[in-house]
Amino acid sequence: MGLAFVYHGLPIKAGQEILTTTHEHYVHHEAIRLAAERAGASVRKISLFDDIRSLPSISEEEIVRRIIKAVTPKTRAVGFTWVHSGSGLKLPVRRIAESLAKINADRDEADRALLVVDGVHGLGVEDESIAEMGCDFFVAGTHKWIFGPRGTGLIWAKAGAWKMMRSTFPAIDLNPFTAWLRGEAPRGMEAGWISSGGFHAFEYTWVLPAAFAFHQRIGRARIAARIHRLNDQCKEGLARVRRVRLHTPRSAKLSAGIVCFDIEGMKPETVVERLLARRIIASTAPYTHSCVRLAPSLLNSPKEIDTALREIRALVTGTGRK
Repeated sequence: MGLAFVYHGLPIKAGQEILTTTHEHYVHHEAIRLAAERAGASVRKISLFDDIRSLPSISEEEIVRRIIKAVTPKTRAVGFTWVHSGSGLKLPVRRIAESLAKINADRDEADRALLVVDGVHGLGVEDESIAEMGCDFFVAGTHKWIFGPRGTGLIWAKAGAWKMMRSTFPAIDLNPFTAWLRGEAPRGMEAGWISSGGFHAFEYTWVLPAAFAFHQRIGRARIAARIHRLNDQCKEGLARVRRVRLHTPRSAKLSAGIVCFDIEGMKPETVVERLLARRIIASTAPYTHSCVRLAPSLLNSPKEIDTALREIRALVTGTGRK
C-alpha cells in the first residue's frame, strides 16, 4: 500500500522514467508498473549482480556504480529495496543518495531523480535514522522486524517531497473536507492526506506505538548489534557445512537480518519442510531463483542458531528426519 501511494502520488510526466532493479519484490515492481502506465512514463530495470552465486563477492562500490551509471536525464525516480528478502543483500543507501544528489544538483526541481526506498527488512534491524539516509521517500511495513500488527506500515518523506505529492484517495482530514464544503480544491499537500480514509482497524493502529516503544527501550544500536551477531553466527556456521552454498554476503555492511542458502541436491521446499518437522522455521524466497531463508532476529538466541545449524548438518549427512 505504501509503495502504491508513493508511486501513484509522484509528479511523473509522460516521457520520464522510473529506474529500478531486477531484484525487487513483486509489489514493488507492480507499484512502479501501474504508476508508470498511468503517467505515460517508462520503466527500466537493471541488475546489481550477474548471478546470485557472485553475491558473496559483491562490493558497495559496484552497487553504487551500477545504479548511478543507469541514471539518465529522463530518470524521475530511482526505486530499490534496502535489504533484499531474496538474498539478504543490504544496499548502501547513504552512498547511493549522496551520488544521486550530485546528479540532481544540476537539474530543475521537476526533473530531479527522486529516491524511493523499500525499507521493510531494514527497519527494526539496522541502527539507522531514516531522516539521515538521504532518500526522498522511505516505505516499510511494520509487521515484521518492528513486531507490529499485520496491516500496519509507514511512509516517511522529506518535507519538500510531501509538498509535491498528489493524493490517490479522498483524505479524511479537516482541511480538504472544509475545502470541499466551500466547493474548492484543497491547497497544498500534507503527509496525512496520502493514505486512504474511511473506517480502519484502528485497534491495530493504536497498538503500533507500543511496538516502537519496545524497540526504543532496548535501543536501536543494541538491537542492531544483537541481530548482526546472530546472523554472523548463522552465516559462519553455514559456510562450514559441506554441500551448503551460502548466497548472502558475509560482510555486515552488505547484509542484514536474512540469510539465504541452498543445499546441493535438495529442493528449497524440501529443506524448509524437513526443518519445520524439527521445529525450525525457515522459508523459501518468492523469486525466480528460490532458496532457503533463515532470519535470526531479536527474539532468537545463540543456542537456537546452533540448533538450526545442527539440524542443517544432519540434513546434509542424511541423518535428519525424512
